[in-house]
Amino acid sequence: MLQFDEYKVKLNNLKPELDELGQALGLEAAERELEMLESESASDGFWNNLEKAQKIQQRIKQLHHKVDGQKKRLGEWEDLLTLCEMGNEEEDESLVPELEEGFNKLTANMEEARLSTLFTGEYDDNNVVLAIHAGAGGTEAQDWAQMLLRMYTRWAERHDFEYQVVDFQDGDEAGIKSATVMIQGENAYGHLRSEHGVHRLVRVSPFDANARRQTSFAAVEVMPDLPEDADVEIRPEEYEMQVFRSSGAGGQHINKTSSAVRLIHHATGIVVSCQTERSQFQNKDTCLRMLRAKLVELKMQQHAEKLSDIKGVQLKIEWGSQIRSYVFMPYQLVKDNRSGFETSNVNGVMDGDIDGFINAYLKCEATGTWVTK
Repeated sequence: MLQFDEYKVKLNNLKPELDELGQALGLEAAERELEMLESESASDGFWNNLEKAQKIQQRIKQLHHKVDGQKKRLGEWEDLLTLCEMGNEEEDESLVPELEEGFNKLTANMEEARLSTLFTGEYDDNNVVLAIHAGAGGTEAQDWAQMLLRMYTRWAERHDFEYQVVDFQDGDEAGIKSATVMIQGENAYGHLRSEHGVHRLVRVSPFDANARRQTSFAAVEVMPDLPEDADVEIRPEEYEMQVFRSSGAGGQHINKTSSAVRLIHHATGIVVSCQTERSQFQNKDTCLRMLRAKLVELKMQQHAEKLSDIKGVQLKIEWGSQIRSYVFMPYQLVKDNRSGFETSNVNGVMDGDIDGFINAYLKCEATGTWVTK
């Protein structure tokens, strides 16, 4: 039958692209590394160094995701080819919708995997530290900051990434003034670095008795999470450490002991804090990771923009500086000002479906075709 013959041609034309994708993903090297790490994880005393063992296990998970993903795509290609032959032999038109759906799913998955090969930045494969700050506007802006925090944690859950909110400051009446979340997963920083900037919300405010339309802003900082052995040395004399009692929910221990830690970096004025761990030592360790991430992000910013002010990433959380607008009323639209990508599925976006924006950004970055610069 003609339809099955057409899809058979499409699938045969797709096979070279599948093979090229495997090469672009570096699967041979990934399989060798996976074999080596799995052998190491099976050795005696592997768990004696818990931190190192956990990092190796995380890397094994990432490699399995890459290798198994390509095996699954090849398996789906073979199944679809078999479906074509079966449909031709039996002249069963009822198989066409299944074939069409499977082909579209396979090509979409290939496109997503192909985009992952664009993660060529120095820190793209690192985990990520993401900080959200409410802009001016009081309760409305603070509620918007909390909505963004939920959006990113839902995105992490959709991708089976692990995350931990390590610091937060509650809003005056609702929402949050700021929050910092650490997200762990394959190419976490490569995915989320496109989210760095000011995010604008337009909606009818639930906090306005007159139901007037409000515009709110929140800034998102995205920084790579670096290992302790990274080439970023922070000496004790370079920062001031303060301890304080944690705020918010968390039980008696969190609220009654001065386990929360704040670090102030003298040279740049960068301030980081953590209050979610049980011990002061753990909170300090997390603070150092965040400070290291901010210093690297600052270095990249200076290199890219030749900033003269080294007081940290300076984001004007106001009109005209946004990278993306989220309009709830009078119509529904989320639009990225850099790539031009847009969608009317506001509820989906706020529930973590932001891959379209991420992928559009990566494509623009690879081709240099931005809507605005």
